[in-house]
Formats: sequence, C-alpha cells, structure tokens
Amino acid sequence: MRRRALLSAAAGTVAVGATTIGAGAAPAAAHPGGRKQVRTGLQNLIDDGWQALAGAKVGMVSNPTGVDSAYRHAVDLMVEGGTVDIVGVFGPEHGFRGSAQAGSSEGTSTDPRTGLTVYDAYGATQDDWASMFGKAGIDTVVYDIQDVGARFYTYIWTLYDSMVAAAKLGLRYVVLDRPNPCGGKAYGPMMTAGYESGVGKKEIVQQHGMTTGELARFYNGEFLPSAAGRSVDLSVVQVSNWRTDQLGTDLTYLPWVLPSPNMPTQTSALVYPGTCMFEGTNAAEGRGTTRPFELIGAPYLDYHWSDRLNAADLPGVRFREAYFTPTFNKYANTLCNGLEVEIVDPARYDPIATAVHMLVEAKKYDGFAWRYDDYDPVRPYWIDKLTGSPRLRTMIDDGAGASDVIHAWSGELSAFRAQRRRYLLYSGPGR
Repeated sequence: MRRRALLSAAAGTVAVGATTIGAGAAPAAAHPGGRKQVRTGLQNLIDDGWQALAGAKVGMVSNPTGVDSAYRHAVDLMVEGGTVDIVGVFGPEHGFRGSAQAGSSEGTSTDPRTGLTVYDAYGATQDDWASMFGKAGIDTVVYDIQDVGARFYTYIWTLYDSMVAAAKLGLRYVVLDRPNPCGGKAYGPMMTAGYESGVGKKEIVQQHGMTTGELARFYNGEFLPSAAGRSVDLSVVQVSNWRTDQLGTDLTYLPWVLPSPNMPTQTSALVYPGTCMFEGTNAAEGRGTTRPFELIGAPYLDYHWSDRLNAADLPGVRFREAYFTPTFNKYANTLCNGLEVEIVDPARYDPIATAVHMLVEAKKYDGFAWRYDDYDPVRPYWIDKLTGSPRLRTMIDDGAGASDVIHAWSGELSAFRAQRRRYLLYSGPGR
C-alpha cells in the first residue's frame, strides 16, 4: 500500500490533514477503448488486501452503489471475507439496500444478508450521527456512495454531517472515492445564508464538479474547523486512471447501479444538476416515467416549447417534442406535453445554463407557476432552496433573459473554483 499526504505548497498546512491512499496498487487492465481501466477507491482497497482498514472497528455509510467491478457490495465482501471488522451500517435517503422512494428511508433494522444492524441515517442531525456511531462502537467511518455531482443530491450532506460527528468524537474517516459522472467542471449559483436546507447545507455551487473524496477534503478544510472545532482524521482511497473529462460511466466501463430510484442512467445524472430545478415548478420533472429528469412537461405546455429551445441552438443539447403520462408524482395518470432533453455533446453541455433557458421559456406559458410550500412560510419557494437564493426566481419573474440570469452568478462561481482548487485530486480540463 502506498500512502502520500497531499500537503503541497498550494494546499498549505490547512490541507485538511487528509491522506490519500495510493491509487495504483494493482495493474490496470485495458478497457475496450484502449485506455487503462478506471478503478474505484473500493476496487483499489480490495486489491490492496483491505490494509487501510486493518485493526479498525468499521461503520459503513453506503447504499446499493457501493459495489466492486463484479457488482459485489463492499459490506457483503467485508462480512464474507472476515478480514474487516465491520460492526454497523448506516443507510442514507432511500436506505442501505435502496428500497425506499424519494424523501424516505428503510428504518433501523437488521440486514438479512449480513446480520448487521443498519441504522436509519436519513435526516439524521449531527448529534444523531454521533449517537449512532457510539451505539455501533466504531472507531472508523467508511463512506462509499456514488454521487452525481449536484448540491441538492442529499448524499453529500450525509457525508458532511457524518464527518462533523466523526470529528467531534475523534473517529477516523475513510472515503472510498468514485468518479463524478458529471465530470470536474463547476457550474451554477452559490448557496447563500438563510436558504440552507436538507438539499443544500453549506456554501458550494449547484454543480460542484468534485468527486466525493475531493468534496470531503473541501469540507474538512473549509467547514469542519468551525462546525466541529477541528478537522477529522480523513483518508481518501483514490480512483485510478480517471480524468475529469470522462463523463458518465460509458467512458469508464464501470458498473452503474442506480444511486436512487429516479436516477436510472448516466444520462439522468448528466441532466440532473439542471432539470432537477423543475422540482421547484408545477411542471413534471419526469418522476413516474422511465426517463426522470430527461422528460419534462405539463398539461399546459406544447410543442412550441421545444421548438423555441432548439432555435436557441444551445451547446451540446437538442430537445425532442415529447408526450408522457407519469404513473406517480406530479400529474399522475395525466397526459403531459413537453420535451425530452437529448445530450448530443456532453463536453459542451452545461446542464444548469440549459435548464435556465428551459425555465425562461416555460415561464411564458400562462399555466406556469413556482412550487409554493405552505409548511415554510418564510421560504415557501422550493426553487430558492434548490438554487440557493431567490435570485433566479425573481429575475425570471421580472422578465430577465437566460443570459442575464446565468451571468448573475459568474463572480461567485469563479471564486468557488479558486477556493476548491487545493482540494482537488484528479486532473482534466476546466479545473
């Protein structure tokens, strides 16, 4: 096993006390494209004989995505192999085995396959995490969940809250890294004070452009010293042979396991940082169809919507006129008119800018409305929580064009890109 501290001059001593564990422990086979096979952090840990966890009492934060190249789950391998002392599992939104829909979990129970206690961690506060870690009797937290690169995908806040709890308890924290299917470029607006929620707890931009390991390093250097009083003892088992311009899993030949029930494909992940904003409207975002976040529509929309967007000639994307009837969620069993987002050049496609153009055009229809949540009278608009402030909503309501809306976040985006630079582990354009 090779270990090296990434404490470069650029990173400085605040470089989060993080260790990165060598990403080249085993020879890499070539995939059909002729490049070396991309290997996840889990695969490198397995190939290294689990040495990074030797002697540790492990608590695993994971879901169905925590698999090796043969689709075998890390928890199952730890139990069956007997080389890792795993004493508890912590399940995020949708649950450890992935049986729950959006906004729900599996509850605390005994896992039938392994006999381990699975703690329900969805919605857990930092104090709840500390209590669960104490009950499990762990000294090392291991995190392995496939992220999709958007601020409002809740797993990255599971990461954050569990890191804070681990830091307070003096536990070690190990992230088994995976590629970000949206790549390494950051896009979109910043979360602002007063609009924090379960879909955005700290100041990062809407598409953060980091792997989970990079994000953990960012949290550890930027947020944990104030949130926990100190940084956590963090190690990242890196991905090997991956560049940040390899998008989705089509170019990496890695297994794709649904990270959540409405993220069925790599394309779903690529569009999600943008089209998830339609959750904040009265248009259907494709839940209840086979193409969530790719199909967007409502009874009040029509074919002119896709025609106008195609006429804008947005980079890397085309729009197909589409009609669909969701089986659940918005407009269940009701015909929706709309479009399907077709990515034609992932390298040029900006999901958030594209979705802003979509929102501006949709706002021209009389039936369009922003989702209004009565349970939160102070911040009732869901779009404000998704985008991090009321700015996008109020600009569109005031008649601003898409380019003006997009330009409004350019300064904060540039600052974020500079802020995150010393925490990055992987190379590629736009970093």
